[in-house]
Amino acid sequence: MNDYLFGLHAIQAVLEKTPKAVSALWVDTKRHDKRLTQILELADRNGISVHPVGKSELEAMVPEGRHQGVVAKAEMPGVLTETDLDSLLDRQSTPPFLLILDGVTDPHNLGACLRSADAAGVMAVIAPKDRAASLTPVAIKVSSGAAQTVPFVQVTNLARCLRGLKERGIWLVGLDGYAEESLFDRDLGGPLAIVMGAEGQGLRRLSREHCDFLVKIPMVGSVESLNVSVATGICLFEALRQRINQSS
Repeated sequence: MNDYLFGLHAIQAVLEKTPKAVSALWVDTKRHDKRLTQILELADRNGISVHPVGKSELEAMVPEGRHQGVVAKAEMPGVLTETDLDSLLDRQSTPPFLLILDGVTDPHNLGACLRSADAAGVMAVIAPKDRAASLTPVAIKVSSGAAQTVPFVQVTNLARCLRGLKERGIWLVGLDGYAEESLFDRDLGGPLAIVMGAEGQGLRRLSREHCDFLVKIPMVGSVESLNVSVATGICLFEALRQRINQSS
């Protein structure tokens, strides 16, 4: 499916990784800087047409977000299915490291979670197909290129997916603010899936029941909770820290 992609990071990433997905660019005639020059050079190298336009035209093309002076008509990154996930896991030669988002609905949060997942070395991000954010242009922009590198899997039945992962020997560790165990005390090495709940609601009952362990992020300040993308980053990098230490 083609759509308008916007934002410097997102467009540069797709031009570097999957340039054939881009069919045309529209750029602000008043913007002249190094970042845009790099994008124009990539477009020229790949034979992609460039259309100079005014700022108002760009705003009309993507009224939902900040275009940063450039818009691309591009094929959106593919979304994988449960069958694709099985194939991906079958091919893994190292212990799986997955992120599961249980009903995150804000595309900004999804994009930020994808960005952290890429940085932490997550093999795939899994989310339910219904009542959850998908790979919209906003999510792709916020991901800063991670949407092109991290497999995104949408499943029709998250509880069934969780059971399947457990049958593969993957430990499910869910974040729950009321858990007794600290994130920092739980062994996060080996086959692992971090399970994060939705904004404001946390894990759904079935997802919580399928988790092997529930952990919380220790909080010593006055705030009661963290944004889901911030909490996801903390969990993923604690897991990465442990996995690096265990392999060294």
